[in-house]
Amino acid sequence: MAKFTKKHKEALAKFEITKEYSLDEAVELVKNISYTKFDASVDMSVRLNVDPRKANQMVRGSVTLPHGTGKEIKVLVLCTPDKEEEAKAAGADHVGLDDYVQKIKDGWTDVDVVITMPSVMAKVGALGRVLGPRGLMPNPKTGTVTMDVGKAVTAAKAGKIDFKVDKFGIIHAGVGKVSFDQSKLYDNALELMSTIIKLKPTSSKGAYIKSISISSTMSPGVKIEEKSVTIAD
Repeated sequence: MAKFTKKHKEALAKFEITKEYSLDEAVELVKNISYTKFDASVDMSVRLNVDPRKANQMVRGSVTLPHGTGKEIKVLVLCTPDKEEEAKAAGADHVGLDDYVQKIKDGWTDVDVVITMPSVMAKVGALGRVLGPRGLMPNPKTGTVTMDVGKAVTAAKAGKIDFKVDKFGIIHAGVGKVSFDQSKLYDNALELMSTIIKLKPTSSKGAYIKSISISSTMSPGVKIEEKSVTIAD
C-alpha cells in the first residue's frame, strides 16, 4: 500500500475524495490542495464509455485552450523548402526536413508538437515508431498535417493541444498551471470538455462519460459532476 506524505495527507483532509464537485468548486479545490514548490500543471482525466480497440470508437481531437497551457510550446515543422519561411515567421522553433528526419530516427524528440505537410508524409510516416509512443505523430485529424503550416504553428503556440483516448478509455489532457486564475482554469477545462462531448462516437451506446477528475502535479484528484461541464446546444 502506498504511503502518503504529510502534505498529501493534508491535501486529502481538505475535501471529500468520493464526492463529485462542480467544475468551479473542483478548480478552486485543486488550487488550494496543490503543495509543490514549482508551478504545477493542472490536468484532467476523463474516462469514457468507449472501446478504443474499435476504430469507430476511437476518440481523438484537438482544442485551442482560451488561456493557453502556461508552458512554452516547442514546435518542429517538417516541410519542403518553399514552406520554411512561413513556418519560421509563425514562430516555429525548428524547421527543416531530411536533417530532422534523421535526428528523430536517431532518437531526438525534444519538441512538444510536430507539424508537417501531406506531400512529405511518406518520409514522416517512417518516424511512427519514435513519434507515435510520445504522442508526437502528425495527424490530419488534429490539424498537424496541413499545407497551411503557418496557421498550424500559430495555433500550437497559442495553446492548441491534441488528445486521444488511451487503451483504458481515458483521455488525459493539461488545462493550465496552478498559478492561473481560477476563472482561466475553469474556461480551459470547460472548453476541453465541450470538445470531448462533441466527439462522442455514434457507435457508443449508453452514458458516454463515466467519470471526470482534475488534479495538479502530485496532488490528489478531485471528482467533477458531469452536469457541471455540459453546455446546452
